[in-house]
This record gives sequence, C-alpha cells and structure tokens, in this order.
Amino acid sequence: MDKATLLGGLAGFLTTAAFIPQVWKTWKSKSAADLSLVMFFVFSLGVLCWLVYGIMIAQAPVIFWNAITLVLALAILIMKLKFG
Repeated sequence: MDKATLLGGLAGFLTTAAFIPQVWKTWKSKSAADLSLVMFFVFSLGVLCWLVYGIMIAQAPVIFWNAITLVLALAILIMKLKFG
C-alpha cells in the first residue's frame, strides 16, 4: 500500500472517529438542543457528495470512510430532529 493510500485511510479514520463521541453523547443525553440542524444537514450533503465522488473515482478509502461518516452524521441529524 502506498503512502498516499495510508494517509487517506488515516485521515478518514480520524475524521470519522471524531463523530463517535458526539453521537454517543447525543444518544445518551437524548438532547441535541445545542447542535445546529442546518450545519448537520449541509455536512451530511457534503459527505454524500464525497461518497459519490469516491465511487466515481473508485477509491476505497474515500468510499469506506465517507460511508461510515455519512451514517454517523445522519444519526446525529435524526437525533436532532427527534430530540431537538
């Protein structure tokens, strides 16, 4: 595996892992009052675009990590709508 692919994998892991504490805290507290609905909507749309881009260029790290990030971001978005 080349250095660029390793760096992409690490970057994807770190940016994806950054969402896990927020998802956990929001779920545990059942409160999303301090989270921006617009920000998470726009962010989710951006991650979806990255996912489609990854598919178009057939880059596994881009596809894999953005798919997971999209699930986490959508989970926060859904909890914002539910617990808001």
